[in-house]
Amino acid sequence: MQHPAADLARRLASEAEAVCRNYLSNGRRAGRYWLVGDVANTPGRSLFVRLHGSEYGSGAAGKWTDSATGQYGDLLDLIALNRGLTRFADVLDEARAFLRLPHDATEHARVPYSADLGFSDTRRSTRSTDASEAARRLFAMSQPIHGTVAERYLRNRGITSMSGSTSLRFHPRCYYRCDEEPRTEIWPAMIAAVTDLTGDLTGVQRTWLDRSGCGKANLTTPRRAMGHLLGHGVRLGLTTGSASDAMAAGEGIEPCSRSVAS
Repeated sequence: MQHPAADLARRLASEAEAVCRNYLSNGRRAGRYWLVGDVANTPGRSLFVRLHGSEYGSGAAGKWTDSATGQYGDLLDLIALNRGLTRFADVLDEARAFLRLPHDATEHARVPYSADLGFSDTRRSTRSTDASEAARRLFAMSQPIHGTVAERYLRNRGITSMSGSTSLRFHPRCYYRCDEEPRTEIWPAMIAAVTDLTGDLTGVQRTWLDRSGCGKANLTTPRRAMGHLLGHGVRLGLTTGSASDAMAAGEGIEPCSRSVAS
């Protein structure tokens, strides 16, 4: 017999777009996904919910990931976080109310809900598909920017001294998932390492480039982040180690790179 939570998650996934329109109304549909800022319904595009897919597995409908925080889960997890619910029974009641199903008074009302562990240890998934690990793999597969389209792009932006930076790399065939329709394209990309205060890589920022290096690729969103980003940053110093007497902080790789290069 299927666990009540699993059954509710399956029912919610079959109506994934309706769930998103109700709980994430500040987002919008883009192809097979619903895009929004975060689980609290902040406008933006860091969190994406798969609207269509298989019934089970990583590509299942209703699965979501927040690329800015590394959070992920199914629609029961999303509802719990969106509504700030901490009890197992309250999450199930909220899901039943949305689905217009009768309340089940026999549920385990005292079982706590954890956004990290899910409803029980049996629903805990491995972190093999964790966004931070995917970011580390992408950065490892990239190459130094010297002599690449990425270096040409930076030079065209007036930045001429970044070829020795360990934070910026280049990938000649980086996948780009289109917003408008369910297809994937391949473009060259500048890959920037996002690190924490200890220097550990927690994510990357991808900037897809025109193949000539004259500018960004002609894409709807030519820059996207991946991994755990909150509280971390791209550190553009040409050498590793402790900070020097002069330090600049800013938003955007190109403006900050220009400051470092000058």
